[in-house]
Amino acid sequence: MLTILGFAMIATFLVLIMTKKMSPIAALVLIPALFCVAVGQGAKLGDYVIEGVGNLAPTAAMLMFAIVYFGVMIDVGLFDPIVRGILRFCKADPMRIVVGTAVLAAIVSLDGDGSTTFMITVSAMYPLYKRLKMSLVVMTGVAATANGVMNTLPWGGPTARAATALKLDASEIFVPMIPALAVGLLAVFLLSYVLGLRERKRLGMLTLDEALVREPEQETVLAGAGTGVGGGDRLRKGSGGSGSTDLTQDGDGDEDDDEEFKGLDPNRSTLRPKLYWFNAGLTVALLTAMIMELMPIPVLFLLGAALALTVNFPHMPDQRARIAAHADNVLNVSGMVFAAAVFTGVLTGTGMVENMADWVVGAVPDAMGPHMAIVTGLLSLPLTYFMSNDGFYFGVVPVLAEAGAAHGVSPLEIARASLAGQALHMSSPLVPAVYVLVGMAKVEFGDHTRFTVKWAVLTSLVVLGAGILFGTI
Repeated sequence: MLTILGFAMIATFLVLIMTKKMSPIAALVLIPALFCVAVGQGAKLGDYVIEGVGNLAPTAAMLMFAIVYFGVMIDVGLFDPIVRGILRFCKADPMRIVVGTAVLAAIVSLDGDGSTTFMITVSAMYPLYKRLKMSLVVMTGVAATANGVMNTLPWGGPTARAATALKLDASEIFVPMIPALAVGLLAVFLLSYVLGLRERKRLGMLTLDEALVREPEQETVLAGAGTGVGGGDRLRKGSGGSGSTDLTQDGDGDEDDDEEFKGLDPNRSTLRPKLYWFNAGLTVALLTAMIMELMPIPVLFLLGAALALTVNFPHMPDQRARIAAHADNVLNVSGMVFAAAVFTGVLTGTGMVENMADWVVGAVPDAMGPHMAIVTGLLSLPLTYFMSNDGFYFGVVPVLAEAGAAHGVSPLEIARASLAGQALHMSSPLVPAVYVLVGMAKVEFGDHTRFTVKWAVLTSLVVLGAGILFGTI
């Protein structure tokens, strides 16, 4: 019964948010509460929620101060050269911009933290997508999928969990998988190229001057509304014309484009050009400390945000203004994380996750025993989407490894195969970082899910297939 109710709860949640019948926060809270009562454990709902909140509180704290930190870095102009450099390299070509998004997300993912990756990627790329009227779900989908592949780095989490759960060396799991993961990353770049071509066909192309320089009449009309680096909206249509596509649009109207672009106004009052290298050094030091695990990530971002605010805005009114400017993002993301704590708390506390895992493992036919590594790879797609990495790697993978061992399948193969689903995992509603991505990009979570899941599944299957082809799985 718990198995059925567990799957029903997840399905109900996904249907409601994808059809926009409920907001993600409301669905994350109310749906598990109702199902907790349905399984006869309503009296324990408070305990489950408190336990879930306690587990995710450090993550919420990290996201809150990370948003403030990177928000300040955007305000003071740290990422302005990156944005301008990418725009000039891309020559205002939507195809190149989408590919650039994938490359940037993959590079920044080297720090091993999804939230940081999404903050930097969205900070750099969001203005370009808005100015060129590009679909924002393309940006979130490409960034999430690229980060999912890179999330398999030993310090990213899944590999370390698999190594711990099966008592293996992380390098023995990861190193042989590098060729397969490289193929997966190439698949993401190819995907971004194809999606970019679709955007180019839909929008046409701007010249570089049109993207960077406003025309005099536009400056007159928009005087006082805030200026930005974005240029006029005259489009030079390519051979593809203006044909429409089925890409989901961002849903924000365009009336606030100029307000959104104030973040790149070269004359904005928050710029701190004399402190550029201090801010760059502070950011590098912060990311280095994260990779080296010198201190817990929430503490690092707390200290970093406090230092960034104090040095760049020494006057209290300026500090309050910067915090207020990013309050919406902080509230939306942290609220989503605490709402997700209700969902995960009920899913775990009621025993639904455990029963679901046992059912899935028991449903594997004995004849598939010799192919348990492939089975593990296939199961990693839905299971890492519907449950946390901790639940999958510590609750399911050991059982799969034991079943495989009975048929002569090495635990190393099971561990490597378990990494295949990470491209999809990074868009799971149970991953706090995805709310940073959609929140900063101003994309509805349901829109992101509908657009991204199919491409993430395809990428995961490419990784699994490459692993089989190279003989590591």
